[in-house]
Amino acid sequence: MAVNVPLGPLLDPAFHIGSVPTTWAELLGFATGAVNVWLVVRQNILNWPVGLANVVLLGLVFLDGGLYADAGLQVVYVVLQLYGWWVWLYAGDGRDELPVRRTARTEWFALAVAGAAGTALLTWMLSAWTDSTVPFWDALTTALSLVATYGQSRKLVESWWLWIAADLIYIPLYFYKELKLTGALYVLFLALCVAGLVAWRRDLRRQEPAPVAA
Repeated sequence: MAVNVPLGPLLDPAFHIGSVPTTWAELLGFATGAVNVWLVVRQNILNWPVGLANVVLLGLVFLDGGLYADAGLQVVYVVLQLYGWWVWLYAGDGRDELPVRRTARTEWFALAVAGAAGTALLTWMLSAWTDSTVPFWDALTTALSLVATYGQSRKLVESWWLWIAADLIYIPLYFYKELKLTGALYVLFLALCVAGLVAWRRDLRRQEPAPVAA
């Protein structure tokens, strides 16, 4: 079942990479996405409003490109972006009071179950109800991104590993779907995720009490 939705001037070509057009939505999604991840690395609360703009733009790109799970994911991202914004503001005495922490075993179990169930359900839905040519990979990256975003909202340091795993799948997937600028963006995301992992682990070490001298 093909999905045809008039999406407006944001999907007009901004320029071409070879013979492949790059839309304004993809170009703006590239810019807001890069700024968003950089702000997350720095634990800057402005990452959430910038992220809201990014998910709307990428939702248009993915819907136009036939990545329906990724398009639907952006709707869920809007809710998660608002949730994360609220948590960073009010989870502690102030946004600086929400500390980076490790993921508990119970959280890992819940995230693994949610990720596996989400992948299976979305793969079935995409295969049965859409014309997606990559139902499993679209579903897997969607599930990974959802659990990673939840971890990010709670400042779980291991959420960066989930983003890294998702990006390693996203990059070839987007090039396969001829979303070359978005594929390049995710190469940048991958580098920023590694930087984020290093920065958050450094922050975590600063929180740990110094060993007591004998």
